[in-house]
Amino acid sequence: MAIDIRKYLLDILESIESIENYLGDKRDYNIYMSDKMLRRAVEREFEIIGEAMNRIERIDPHIEISSKKQIISMRNRVIHGYDKIDNEIVWGTIIRHLPILKKEVSILIKK
Repeated sequence: MAIDIRKYLLDILESIESIENYLGDKRDYNIYMSDKMLRRAVEREFEIIGEAMNRIERIDPHIEISSKKQIISMRNRVIHGYDKIDNEIVWGTIIRHLPILKKEVSILIKK
């Protein structure tokens, strides 16, 4: 694996772990919604995840990550559509998709 790809995968993993740390064990949507700083921190981590994925895609479009295009698309929405962010979609992504992404990235890093 190219050293750049490995670095970007580690960046993605670090951002996922940061989101997990920000939210704690409770993962409470109401707490998330009531804390603007928390929401902005999570959005920033999604920007990092999406940008790293975009760079990986440019280097190796055949890398096996199931939701690459959606991740890049979410990054674009967070950055360019900051005034139209749907917090329910962000929350759903955290709950349903980040665990899968974390597993896939961890496997790729170990290769």
